Order: sequence, then C-alpha cells, then structure tokens
Amino acid sequence: MKAYVFPGQGAQFTGMGKDLYENSALAKELFEKANEILGFRITDIMFEGTAEELKETKVTQPAVFLHSVILAKTLEDFKPEMVAGHSLGEFSALVANGTLSFEDGLKLVSQRALAMQKACEITPSTMAAVLGLADNVVEEVCASIDGVVVAANYNCPGQLVISGETSAVEKACEAMKAAGAKRALILPVGGAFHSPMMEPAREELAAAIEATNFSTPICPVYQNVTASAVSDANEIKKNLIIQLTAPVKWTQSVQQMIADGATLFTEVGPGKVLTGLINKINKEAAVANA
Repeated sequence: MKAYVFPGQGAQFTGMGKDLYENSALAKELFEKANEILGFRITDIMFEGTAEELKETKVTQPAVFLHSVILAKTLEDFKPEMVAGHSLGEFSALVANGTLSFEDGLKLVSQRALAMQKACEITPSTMAAVLGLADNVVEEVCASIDGVVVAANYNCPGQLVISGETSAVEKACEAMKAAGAKRALILPVGGAFHSPMMEPAREELAAAIEATNFSTPICPVYQNVTASAVSDANEIKKNLIIQLTAPVKWTQSVQQMIADGATLFTEVGPGKVLTGLINKINKEAAVANA
C-alpha cells in the first residue's frame, strides 16, 4: 500500500517551491491564490527570503504546508492509500486525502501559526531533543521535574523531544544526561509546542476548526494523537484540536501503518527528515522523496 507522509516545521529552506512555481501552471495558480488568502506575498519569502525570515512561525507553517500540498497536487499518479503528517504536516495530509480543501487548510494553518505565536509569548517556554534514552525513561524523568515538562515528539526509538516551561526543560535536560542520555539539547524554537503551554492556542484554533467543513477522506489519516487510522470527519476534527497540547506519536504511527500494510512511504514536501526517521523506526521500510 502507498503511504504518503508530510513534514512539519523545521523542514523549510530558502528557494522552497520555486521550481514548482516556475514549471507548473497549476502550482503557480495555487501559490498566487495563497498570496491572496494570506494577504502578503509568502512566495517572495519562500523563494528569496533569508533563513531568519523563513523561521518566523507565521511564515514557516504556511510555507511548509504550501510546498507539501502544491507538490502533491502536481504529482502524476497521486493515489494515496494512507497518509500521515508530522505535527503541522497533518494539515497537509488532510488536504492530500480530501478531508480539507486547499483554501480551508491554508486558512487553518495560518490561524494555527498565529495562535501558537501568541501562546509562546505568554510564558517563557522551549523544547529539547533527548537522544539515546528509552521512551519510558524520558517520561519518568519528565514526571519527576517540578514545573511543566512533557514528552512532545516520539520521533523514532531513542529520539524524543520534550517540551514545557524553560526552567523545567533545562532541569529535565540535566536529569536526562544523569539518566544516561547521549545528548539532551535545547532546540532553537519559539516555544513549547505539543505541551500544556499551548492551551491558549488550542482554544483559539478549536473555534476555527469547528467552523470549517471537513469532508469524508479518500483514505485514512494516521493522526498524531491516536497513531491509528481515522476516516471519520468528526473524529479527525476532534483529534486535530487535541493535537496542539498532545504529543506527536510519530514512531507509533509509522509502526501502525506498517502493520496495516504500508509497503512504500513517500515524503512530500521540503527536506528528508521523515524518510530518515522512518528508516530508524524500521530498517526494512521502503522510502522515497517526491
């Protein structure tokens, strides 16, 4: 079965999508429609902007989404039998499988980015990568720390990201090293994504998601929150709202997709982060980049 996966924030690079814009009339039309919807020329930043400009959350999230979705729409023989996306990538996956329209997906991603930006400004918060510890050890260390710090991204075995209040994350990093982690390093991110610190953003996004039309998808999406196949539009909606404050179960999603018959994973969008993670989750998995 053909599985298509879509990357999240962090995969962006200057020049992303430029070749699509220049070589496909459909891509050009969709990029221009995006400029109109967003109210600024995101294409200028994607094609010519600096790394700093691309790193702004209000730019990054729509930019990665646009690159992924427009690339998917220009692929020949794009017939997904299952889809999944890492964090922000879940929105790209939902456009790819027909749950969301291109326009609605972009509007939600833009609202999500702005809501997350606002939430980041309320309390100093951050994320850190922890390498070389078992999942349960990371969870136990987080639970032992005073303050808010939780496991946020289960990326692959031995690679977790934790998220929470800056002081709690710093303390947790020291405790992780003491517990035998190879590395525990603070990431250059705007705040504590996929943690309780995103509650204000979750509430704001929930209203936007509730007001958006979700259609029955052409194939199941393996959602971050459940790591299982979901085809019911209302259930997809509910999980998408929970996603902002809940962990990204990427390892578990990939394992479940393989168990359900995935034979080839194709990453659609900027970078090759997900194909790398999939090979660490299962060395036998066949991967490709669109």
